[in-house]
Amino acid sequence: MPITPARLAWTADGTPYSERFDDVYHSRDGGPGQAESVFLAGNGLPGRWRGRERFVVLETGFGPGLNFLATWAAWRADPQRCRRLHFVSCELHPFLRDDLAQLHARWPELAPLAGELQSRWPLAAPGVHRLELDGDRVCLTLFFGDARDGLDRLALRADAFFLDGFSPTKNPELWSPRVFHQLGRLAAPGASLATWSVAGTVREGLRRAGFEIAKAPGFGGKRQMLRGVLAARRAAPGRDAEALATHDTIAQAAAASGPGAPASPSGAAHAARHALVIGAGVAGTSVAERLAARGWTVEVIDAAAHAGAGASGNHAGVLRPLPNLDDNRMSRLTRAGTLYGLRHLERLAARDLPVRFEACGVLQLARDAAQRETMAAVIERLALPTELQRFVDAAEAEAIAGWPLREGGWWFPGSAWVQPPSLCAANLAAHPQRIRTHFGKPVAGLRRERGRWLALDAAGETIAAAPVAILAAGARIGGFPEAASLPVGSARGQVALLPAAAGSPPRVVVCRGGYVSPAIDGLRCAGATFAMDDADETERTADQRENLETLEAMLPGYTAGIDPATLAGRVGFRPTSPDRLPMVGALPATDQPPGMAKLADVVREPGLYAVSGFGARGLVWAALIAELLASQLENEPLPLERDLVDALDPARWLLRDAARPPRRAPPPS
Repeated sequence: MPITPARLAWTADGTPYSERFDDVYHSRDGGPGQAESVFLAGNGLPGRWRGRERFVVLETGFGPGLNFLATWAAWRADPQRCRRLHFVSCELHPFLRDDLAQLHARWPELAPLAGELQSRWPLAAPGVHRLELDGDRVCLTLFFGDARDGLDRLALRADAFFLDGFSPTKNPELWSPRVFHQLGRLAAPGASLATWSVAGTVREGLRRAGFEIAKAPGFGGKRQMLRGVLAARRAAPGRDAEALATHDTIAQAAAASGPGAPASPSGAAHAARHALVIGAGVAGTSVAERLAARGWTVEVIDAAAHAGAGASGNHAGVLRPLPNLDDNRMSRLTRAGTLYGLRHLERLAARDLPVRFEACGVLQLARDAAQRETMAAVIERLALPTELQRFVDAAEAEAIAGWPLREGGWWFPGSAWVQPPSLCAANLAAHPQRIRTHFGKPVAGLRRERGRWLALDAAGETIAAAPVAILAAGARIGGFPEAASLPVGSARGQVALLPAAAGSPPRVVVCRGGYVSPAIDGLRCAGATFAMDDADETERTADQRENLETLEAMLPGYTAGIDPATLAGRVGFRPTSPDRLPMVGALPATDQPPGMAKLADVVREPGLYAVSGFGARGLVWAALIAELLASQLENEPLPLERDLVDALDPARWLLRDAARPPRRAPPPS
């Protein structure tokens, strides 16, 4: 569903106003006062977050973000605050960044926080957007779309609810039984709520959802408000009773000494916060960085002498989405991965870490007229912000690329090339006090002993040990018996490196059946071949010829005079999955109960996780998938919708196998 941004308007007294809903965004008696009196005090904050590992607030309508800014300010001012604050909010009509800045200018006392929020503000694209703020101590998770859908798709346990939005008479859908039911489903034990509305339908709906409700003195000219607390967990039958079962199961798996043990009471899935990560490519180093940002100690182990030596060692790779007419899972995941990945790169660069990338834009060309029409239709149907993607004809595409072209296609203005080894190095350098590297150490196997996973070398000696182990070993993950259930393939890819002068065309990344980068340090990266189950590590002239043919199809006339036998190149092996989606989450145990019908039924290996199946999209997936796994391990709100999380679960293959009817024996001859 396309997102229509809010239009900024004002009442005669200067209160922010929505013409669409004919209602104000906050009390005419003052926005900050309402936020503090109704939502913070109404939920017993800041007192209730004190001494906690983390605290989760869920809000039903973000609007101008005033409730979030007031909560963030109160959290910063509290010396006894929780270690990490999560604020999750839904918004169907988000403001654009410039309008948000104009709104925030009315509250100069919040200027520093408002400025940081504005600098990270996402594009108005549907789905979940995760923003790390205040040095990774405050996490804002925004769902852009209908709150009724968002609350159904989010995976979290909320400690406090801010029920805000336009009045029940102006926007009844936001105050519907469906919404109240979802609040009850998402509530942590002892969760509180507060709202300025005391409408009878609101009170009754909240009671039916399992909350005890009481009226309290209101703010400003409003005589009363509502406060509430979850009376008891009342799981509805069927799908809603199990809505968060997989999320909780994965969190429990890390802390377990055996399947089914509870998560630690600290709020993290494992209180020790110590993990092994086997593999130092973009997948493994991204996981290490996201865990270390949360205070974990991480042991990164790799057989190579440095990070990014395997499939992550190319001179340049591409970070861009892959839209689809139906906005299917691949479309949504690559969009979310691209947007989060760009934010991750920007955070690393802002800290002067050694990541190399350029958001020069990516041009995806059509093969022919039929595909050109389809690509144009995709852009029209999705109606995403033009800053993210738009369709360009052949003439505009030619001007962008700086080279004669036959067809137009998709233009992703903010997408980028990235140098993968530099990303790996920056991830490891982001938290040097918490990330320990063990290079030149091939892992021959794993053993679980006394609640810890031991990474063993060929002689059976321990390289490192920790309660949690994460397999991010690329195409070599299949060598671990614990990962035998994963259908990970190996795809051989060879790229060509062409000498290139600085500023020579193309000055952007161009794709069509392959890709070619701009000039980077005197070289242009073009490729890549894709061959399954081909273990040849040597560079092949035939593959360079194939790369040049792909490049010539993209940029007619570009390869004239280039001898493939003279080109340098590089060979890597990429882990693939049958459905082209990555795999992330707790590994299934070897022995499973019969009749598994859902992911919550799958028994997991205690404390053992996999990150694999990235294929040719490692740069697109890495940062977001790492944030997802870190959130699962910490039992935090997840950065993706539940259906997408389930689609990435390594256990999905077990359910598919279980759903297939058994083969019948052939009739006797």
